[in-house]
Amino acid sequence: MELRSVEELMDLLHGCRGGPDGRPGERADPHEHALQTAALLRRGRPADKELQVAGLVHAIGALLGPGDDTGHGELAADAVRPLLGERVARLVRLHALGPDDLVRLHAGGWADAGIVEDVLTLRQAKEASRTAGVDAGVLEDWRTVLELVAARPSPSHASSHPPGA
Repeated sequence: MELRSVEELMDLLHGCRGGPDGRPGERADPHEHALQTAALLRRGRPADKELQVAGLVHAIGALLGPGDDTGHGELAADAVRPLLGERVARLVRLHALGPDDLVRLHAGGWADAGIVEDVLTLRQAKEASRTAGVDAGVLEDWRTVLELVAARPSPSHASSHPPGA
């Protein structure tokens, strides 16, 4: 599934309201978890709208492929790439990796230090949102930010081929 409009994304995010995210031992409402993760990122990195949006959409893979814990990052990244661009998709895909994996990607030249730092920031906000009593607001508060990020030109918006392909 590829998301082509902010409205489609909002519908998907609304659809995850109220239930557990399908992972063993998880009781968190995935809708609230997404809002809290994004809110924490907004507080910590107010100028980085793409990182905030990655926090908002990072868990949609669990909705797109229920029960597939290993592939949820890929599913989510593939779904948001056409709408939100390559950086958001990359953050979403890599957030599922552990810190050691990220270090190996950086050491191997597959990820620059900036993206590794951003993914670690996303992971920290994700974990903090599980325990923090953050007033995350409502999903509709994020519509303008989603529209802003969706409107930004990026390589994935300009062409269906990755740079260098």
